[in-house]
Amino acid sequence: EVQLVESGGGLVQAGESLRLSCAASGFTFRDYAIGWFRQAPGKEREGVLCISSRDGSTYYTDSVRGRFTISTDNAKKTVYLQMNSLRPEDTAVYYCAAVLRHTNCYPDYYGMDYWGKGTLVTVSS
Repeated sequence: EVQLVESGGGLVQAGESLRLSCAASGFTFRDYAIGWFRQAPGKEREGVLCISSRDGSTYYTDSVRGRFTISTDNAKKTVYLQMNSLRPEDTAVYYCAAVLRHTNCYPDYYGMDYWGKGTLVTVSS
């Protein structure tokens, strides 16, 4: 059974940091790219970063570049999202998702194969 399980969400103040984890199982991890998406209240789900497990290539959207970092531990089949300098507008449910892709990943909402259930991040001002 394929599973993606997010953890690490919570309530923080603006300027603080959080690290999210996405633990994968049930598929060949190194053949997939893992993306992080977020959905704020009343807004559409947006892709913010992804990483290709095979070669470590990454993609960042402008809104998080320089503040968020994505990394992967292939031995643990886990992808991490380090979020620094958090802002109230980062408040959202964060989802990880997987797509069969070796390189040049892009967090395409319609193109992902598997999804986690999400973890809530709330940033207070």
